[in-house]
Amino acid sequence: MRARYGLPLKITAGITAAGAAGLVYAAGIEARSYRLRRVTVPVLPRGMRPLRVLQVSDIHMVSGQRKKRAWLQSLAGLRPDFVVNTGDNLSDPEGVPEVLDALGPLMEIPGVYVFGSNDYYGPRLRNPARYLLEKTQGRHGLNGNAPVVGAVHNPWEGMRDAFDAAGWVDLTNTRGRLKLDGYEIAFTGLDDPHIKRDRYDKVLGGPEKDADVSLAVVHAPYLRALDAFTADGYPLILAGHTHGGQLCIPFYGALVTNCDLDTDRVKGLSRHRAEGNVSYLHVSAGCGTSRYTPVRFACPPEATLLTLTPRD
Repeated sequence: MRARYGLPLKITAGITAAGAAGLVYAAGIEARSYRLRRVTVPVLPRGMRPLRVLQVSDIHMVSGQRKKRAWLQSLAGLRPDFVVNTGDNLSDPEGVPEVLDALGPLMEIPGVYVFGSNDYYGPRLRNPARYLLEKTQGRHGLNGNAPVVGAVHNPWEGMRDAFDAAGWVDLTNTRGRLKLDGYEIAFTGLDDPHIKRDRYDKVLGGPEKDADVSLAVVHAPYLRALDAFTADGYPLILAGHTHGGQLCIPFYGALVTNCDLDTDRVKGLSRHRAEGNVSYLHVSAGCGTSRYTPVRFACPPEATLLTLTPRD
């Protein structure tokens, strides 16, 4: 007996079963298989002690995600020198208390942050196939457009106030500093380029000469932001947003980045070149997903412990 399109029923049933098993794995196992990546980046001046930086990104908290909250809380045990939060903490307007609970132990450590589009606006239900098709055709979400009419406003203001009260430095189109054991760490941040809230003209000037090191922070690694930071001479840019591709093909990699960054640099450490300068770029694959596409495949959720070391 044959099914539609001429395939034998056994083959059709096998394909269906394999697809169902893959979906169960992607949603029920890999999307909850949190892990820590460790990266070393030689960007500090000679003679400076190494600095341990914990980057968390794309938490996309939904109410009830107890395992994710517990894992994030446990990261404080790493005792980093400081934390960099590269945004998209929310995927649920009711998720702010749980984000603050998850990050509570880390908020006792010095930190800086920027927000992403999902901090400001709730996600929309979309056909995942349409999403993949748009991205492979070079269309990058909002990428400069205003949020759609009727977008759900997330209560990000309370999250911002809690971060600020804990002493984390808001880098929304501005500069900031942390003082650590006599060192001055300068930061330059941008609001999210994915919804065109970035204003590089407000942070012109490049690295601060009186700081021991200057770092750049942005949620979505759009080329215009990376080019500007690199041209100005920042040694390291930290970003998130891409989810590492989220649905990847084993031994091939990501199909999309959800921005105009190439898929070869969708996650991890790479180099970016602009106007004769070279910066390190670290893109976190993040530890969450949109509430409407709660799957990951060949791209487990992560946080990253970066050890910054002196240049050779």
